[in-house]
Amino acid sequence: MSCSALTPPEFMETTDGTPIAWLNDGTTPSTTGRCGTFWLGGFKSDMRGSKAEVLADHAIRTERSFVRFDYSGHGESGGEFVDGTISSWLDQADAIFQKHATGRRVLIGSSMGGWIALLLAKRLIETGNAARLGGLILIAPAADMTKDLMWDKYGDDFRDEVIRLGRYERPSEYSDEPYVITKELIQDGKRHLLLDQGLQVPCAVRILQGEDDPDVPWQHALKTYHALDGEDVVFDLIKHGDHRLSSERNLDLLTLTAEVLCAKADAAD
Repeated sequence: MSCSALTPPEFMETTDGTPIAWLNDGTTPSTTGRCGTFWLGGFKSDMRGSKAEVLADHAIRTERSFVRFDYSGHGESGGEFVDGTISSWLDQADAIFQKHATGRRVLIGSSMGGWIALLLAKRLIETGNAARLGGLILIAPAADMTKDLMWDKYGDDFRDEVIRLGRYERPSEYSDEPYVITKELIQDGKRHLLLDQGLQVPCAVRILQGEDDPDVPWQHALKTYHALDGEDVVFDLIKHGDHRLSSERNLDLLTLTAEVLCAKADAAD
């Protein structure tokens, strides 16, 4: 077990008083002036999963800062999962990033976190803070998931139940509890769709995608790749890779990719 797995989190309250749990592993943000990393987890995941833990250990070894957090209704944060929306989770990511993840950062987003990472990058670009982007690592990015991977994919029974009841409970192979998908989540997601309009990215982007991912098909990740316009955007399709990409080889690839992008950002300073 990673030493960081035993570290109790700190908390930051949202404007409505919800406590958001977060951790900083490695150096204190901006102590060394080197590029750090920022973790954005997936739908109903938490900040102590295997990918986040190995990145935390990597940050400690390389004397970089690694900041991670749990969205409301996830992990050690307060709030109810069913009350969450893309807007609220994006705002929480932005608040943690601005207050606790100082300096230049490589944003690392897994599944839904890949979408949140892109939306956070878009917000930074639009507010004149693009210089804080050291890079983007998108792991099986579920960009536009509420439309492409839920509303358009799950079928008529799902759509009918969401409209009539305001929610749908989808069984999960990753948890004993089902994923509750609410009407509000679907409707709010429409505000943040970005794949059709595309996004100009001023930093290096690496997409790590499993060929055998049943949740985010590689074709969807390739759509994300095509939506990103930049000088250094790379799509890595991993043979026999699943959705989690948590094998030892895949975790080694993740930490190597994080270090390469951090070093690239350092060299650009």
